[in-house]
Amino acid sequence: MGALEGRVAVITGAGRGIGREHALLFAREGASVVVNDLGGSNDGQGADAGPAQQVVDEILAAGGRATANTDNISDWSGAEGLIQQAIDEFGRLDVLVNNAGILRDAFIAGMEEAQWDAVLAVHLKGHFAMLHHAAEYWKNQSKAGDQPNAAVINTASGSGLTLPNAGQANYGAAKAGIAALTLIAAEELERYGVRVNAIAPIARTRLTLATPGMGALMAEPEDGELDLFSPANISPLVAYLAADKCPITGAVYAVQGGAISRLSGWHDTETIETDGLWQIDDIATRLPQ
Repeated sequence: MGALEGRVAVITGAGRGIGREHALLFAREGASVVVNDLGGSNDGQGADAGPAQQVVDEILAAGGRATANTDNISDWSGAEGLIQQAIDEFGRLDVLVNNAGILRDAFIAGMEEAQWDAVLAVHLKGHFAMLHHAAEYWKNQSKAGDQPNAAVINTASGSGLTLPNAGQANYGAAKAGIAALTLIAAEELERYGVRVNAIAPIARTRLTLATPGMGALMAEPEDGELDLFSPANISPLVAYLAADKCPITGAVYAVQGGAISRLSGWHDTETIETDGLWQIDDIATRLPQ
């Protein structure tokens, strides 16, 4: 039996790149998969049913179970419909992998409102919309006496956590928000039998190749060399976090090449204190630089 035998998973942005590899591995490990992908460009424009259906066809040809979905996850009703499709077609929902994303890079002084709104909508609102509708389903299950053993894996990024990247204020802010959302959701949903974690991956995808400075890091390996930055090298961690026997919740992991690191958020590094009221000059003298 596979590590995900009998599990039903929704994976967003699963038509290409990392999401595609998630879907293929989940299916090989025994999960039934709803493959969601709007099929748009890097910046989220356009739509094409082809990528999602091609992944489904590949899974079915290998003897797996899958169905395609092209809903826009940044749309509230689209997210709701995607969750409902999993329940209608496979009878339940056990795993949600939030992976869909776009890029609209620009420096802050030149960034247009539409560039900011589009990225926050797909990443941060999209994660929340999917999480909300899945959580509602699991909460109702729990209250009906059928306690779930469910998992959510969100997708953050080093751009918002450890490696701030000039030109990605919208993307970095959204990804940092996703990390915070993950920790809060883990606290809220544990009572309903739901674990929530996040990954911050680096792999060779059309989005990373479009990011300045990433091309050299993501170069194709020479013949015979291990392809550590293949998108497929990200998916085993996600599959483990999705497995019913995994105990972990409330964690954010950086995963790149041959390394997986658990990340921690904002924390105290240096502190100054006073016994009285703060004075500007005192702060100026003592505040850590």
